[in-house]
Amino acid sequence: MAHFAKINNNNIVEQIIVVNNNVILDENNIESEQIGIDFCKSLLGENTNWIQTSYNGNFRKNYAGVGYIYNAEVDGFHAPQPFDSWTLNQDTFIWEAPVEYPDDENNFYIWNEETISWDLVTE
Repeated sequence: MAHFAKINNNNIVEQIIVVNNNVILDENNIESEQIGIDFCKSLLGENTNWIQTSYNGNFRKNYAGVGYIYNAEVDGFHAPQPFDSWTLNQDTFIWEAPVEYPDDENNFYIWNEETISWDLVTE
């Protein structure tokens, strides 16, 4: 199955649809993103913007989700920034905290943006 992300004019993902692989094959039985884009537009409007996304993250950095952002400069999808102090890893396109998550398999922690630290979950 092929997956396509509908993005708005701000490059924010609004919808993901799944298309049968047979739909995106060209006359030589080679998968074509453009054929998939044309198919999506035929279903949901010619004025829509579609980009193929990889469920396994094999291309475009990460699998797109609703609310994700498409960055055309690096041809990749990333989640919205979760906290102001977090930075986007330019290789993985995954947000990283300024402090590593505690190496403690017996407890759970939640990010505290005020103290820029991980707080132990006690409940």
